[in-house]
Amino acid sequence: MREAYLEVTFRRGRPIAGYYYLPRRPGEKSVRTMRVEPGLVIDFGRSGKAIGIEITAPGEITASLFNRVLRELGQPALKRTELTPLRVA
Repeated sequence: MREAYLEVTFRRGRPIAGYYYLPRRPGEKSVRTMRVEPGLVIDFGRSGKAIGIEITAPGEITASLFNRVLRELGQPALKRTELTPLRVA
């Protein structure tokens, strides 16, 4: 996968979890996780590179917090509108 993308899981019309897929090799799986903020868990592949970010508390995550984590991982920041699916009611 060459591009990052956000996947959101809804229950009764509300977001309950999300996953931000980072660029990775096809079939690469998580071998280690690291909790970085309340509501965010980074998944790492065998190479030690971050391959995704679990969003366990969508209502608690702000764009600035998420972008800070992305910067720490060497990833480009997101526009606030790209996180809109986490905010829908």
